[in-house]
Amino acid sequence: MSQMNPMSQMSQMNPVNQMNPMNRTRLVAVSAGLSTPSSTRLLADRLVQSARDDLAERGQEAETHVVELRDLAVAVANNLVTGFPAPPLAAAIDAVTGAHGLIVVTPVFTASYSGLFKSFFDLIDPDALTGKPVLVAATGGTARHSLVLDHALRPLFSYLRAVVVPTGVYAASEDWGSGGDAYTEGLPGRVRRAGGELAELMSRGRGEEGQEEQEEQEGHEADDDVTALERQLSDLRFD
Repeated sequence: MSQMNPMSQMSQMNPVNQMNPMNRTRLVAVSAGLSTPSSTRLLADRLVQSARDDLAERGQEAETHVVELRDLAVAVANNLVTGFPAPPLAAAIDAVTGAHGLIVVTPVFTASYSGLFKSFFDLIDPDALTGKPVLVAATGGTARHSLVLDHALRPLFSYLRAVVVPTGVYAASEDWGSGGDAYTEGLPGRVRRAGGELAELMSRGRGEEGQEEQEEQEGHEADDDVTALERQLSDLRFD
């Protein structure tokens, strides 16, 4: 999966460049890795691929994007001071709030998410993620920091009223290349399970949206039928 800057990501979602973009399932990942390459971005890519594959099995084509916060660090800081987002940052925020599902991955700093990660989500309207499926993940040098998923990331997105998938994914240095054993599930298995859970929630949400759209369309058709009947009645002449 190639890395794209936020503006190129948003251009793919522009109606000029996509046929009926609102009908496509949009999956966005936010990676807060600071190095290039980074294990944080690698984990984000694997989770995106897992969710995308599961959505494809459900007959849904997913449009995927990865927002690299490393490229937006200065813009995030300026926005916190001035209150105005630069165009690339505004595009990234629009991508996140307009997604049908989110994957968020942060490196662990001082037993919590990174400051850049938190600052970015501080810029998003508190109601913008309400009801949105979110998969939380983190990377670190040791397995001792794995509780960051339940003690930092889940509370943050619960506060934002997002729907956090049951399986969070933490990848320590020793997890890369490990398939687990009879008693523990390896990183590939956790990635598949978490991606499947996110795809399930996204698919369910898209189904509800489709049902609402159908009901709305049927309501408009019923209104049209009533209007046509009223016209016919008004044309009748009684002697």
